[in-house]
Amino acid sequence: MNPQDDLLPLEYLGPNEWADVAEVTGEVGWVRRLAELGVAQGCRLCMLRPGATCLLQIDGCRLCLRGDVGTQILVRPLVAG
Repeated sequence: MNPQDDLLPLEYLGPNEWADVAEVTGEVGWVRRLAELGVAQGCRLCMLRPGATCLLQIDGCRLCLRGDVGTQILVRPLVAG
């Protein structure tokens, strides 16, 4: 099985779903800014509120993102267990 097979765009996460960020691509300035805010490869996040303007929890902080930020964030959902 290809490790890329279980990757989803961030916007596919449902409320209160946790995931690890696998890849952040797009405009260099936005990718850098997201990394400064904690959204980078390897970080763990929770989708608190999905939608056009989503609310994330990352390292105890909350971050609101609009869908038009010029990036694509791919995540690997965590399996509850």
